[in-house]
Amino acid sequence: MKESIRFVALGDSFTEGVGDIDLRLPNNCRGWADRVAEELARHDDGTRYANLAIRGRRLHRIIDEQIEPALALKPTLLSFYAGGNDLLMARLNMAKLMRDYEDAVRRLKASGATVLLFTGYNVPLSPLLEPLKMRTAIYNRTIRRIAAKYETLLVDYWCFEKFQDPRLWAPDRLHMASPGHSYMAKKVLEVLKAPHSLQSPILAAPRPRTRAENMADDVAWLRRDVGPWFARRLRGISSGDRLGARWPELMPVVLPERLGTAKAQRPQLSSRFS
Repeated sequence: MKESIRFVALGDSFTEGVGDIDLRLPNNCRGWADRVAEELARHDDGTRYANLAIRGRRLHRIIDEQIEPALALKPTLLSFYAGGNDLLMARLNMAKLMRDYEDAVRRLKASGATVLLFTGYNVPLSPLLEPLKMRTAIYNRTIRRIAAKYETLLVDYWCFEKFQDPRLWAPDRLHMASPGHSYMAKKVLEVLKAPHSLQSPILAAPRPRTRAENMADDVAWLRRDVGPWFARRLRGISSGDRLGARWPELMPVVLPERLGTAKAQRPQLSSRFS
């Protein structure tokens, strides 16, 4: 008899689900990992799922806070995305970051679980942040090497051209919106070779925007998202400091069709820069 999947997701806002707003769920978000678990559960109701990811976490905190609890759950499938917030730091020892990342993958792989890794995407934030492209390229090249060395599965996010469409991104330009999370879930399930019912997003051609509209949007983005993010960095805090993991224990998957609709507009947690 085939063993049911015990899926545990580790990481930061990417895996927590920031940008995919759902007021019915913990932290007011859903995300690609929830969507993957839902599809797995629809084909095997014995599927169990935990999501330990918390927005704003840098690699060292993900290693320190999430790996041991994850391994204690004895997962058969582990997803691991980490390091994205480190790439945004002004000062970064890239070699140490990737050594620590590889050590983490070695520990996860030694558990016997199937390990799923991700490259990063070159998010088109602003010309001011173009230097991040070099870091992302080094990060991705190293991730591919580590995935090959430890024989993990790899979701090569960098290569997904559909994410060039800005409508797959949340207003903060850093996190995926709901269509982006849904598409990511589809790509993950394809890598897992798992049956699913997800479709690629079909988006109508966007209305051309004027230069004035683009400038107004940039100003709003700087005020709404970039300014508060820099302020938090200067104070040494993160948007996830007061949050816990959304699904900290292995449990039956919560299918959205069983939740009904949100009855009231609860205060929405920030989906801005972590």
